[in-house]
Amino acid sequence: MGQVQDKVAFVTGAASGIGAATAETLAREGAKVMVTDFDDTRGEAVVAGIKAAGGEASFLHQDVTDEAAWPAAIAATLEKYGRLDIMVANAGIAVFGPVQNMSLAEFRRQNAVNIDGVFLSVKHAAEAMRKTGGGSIIVMSSVAGLRGSANLAGYSASKGAVRLFAKSMALELAHEAIRVNSVHPGIIVTPIWEKAASPLGGGLNAPLDPAVLGAAVPIGKPSAPQEIANGVLFLASDASHHMTGAELVIDGGMTAGGARRVTT
Repeated sequence: MGQVQDKVAFVTGAASGIGAATAETLAREGAKVMVTDFDDTRGEAVVAGIKAAGGEASFLHQDVTDEAAWPAAIAATLEKYGRLDIMVANAGIAVFGPVQNMSLAEFRRQNAVNIDGVFLSVKHAAEAMRKTGGGSIIVMSSVAGLRGSANLAGYSASKGAVRLFAKSMALELAHEAIRVNSVHPGIIVTPIWEKAASPLGGGLNAPLDPAVLGAAVPIGKPSAPQEIANGVLFLASDASHHMTGAELVIDGGMTAGGARRVTT
């Protein structure tokens, strides 16, 4: 307990899935958390849950692609909690399906959230962290940012971009004691799969089932958001103080180089 005691964290896309688990975990470990999302109802529920468990958190409505609103979001965090130590750039969307079914508008919208949102998160967090002597920035990428995947070309492109952006920023900010690392989840049970058949779903006919997809994971099952949150906690804490520009892969063996062994 207390791995990030008295630190201040800002978590984007924190109303559900990995973002919610991350916000709850950081709060449980002593951080004061600014929970942000465009889903006010779920975001407020996450904050209420944190407070009910004895933690400290606030909710802020945010579209991470809105550059003009970022200074006010960071200012609100500093006014409320006095500093910023941890930024988790988690907000993201996925457009599933073959490229020929994807519109340019869908491709650009995915990049706006997954790349532009991360760029703005890092840019504005770094400015605040400079004032207090450093911090930890965690960028949410994916195993899709490490290898290609059919029907996820646009998503892979966006997640590969933020992977290298994180490395570049790690080098840019190292002399200011600001660490930047990326996290690469595999197949996780989150609401993102339920949206596969939406207008931003690339033309798929039905939502994807992570349990079915998880059967192909070497470890034999999909991961839970909490497992990713545990990795984020490590990168946010002083236990990882010598890590920057690194990739933390939490994928059940998907990128180890082989398929799951089948026994009969």
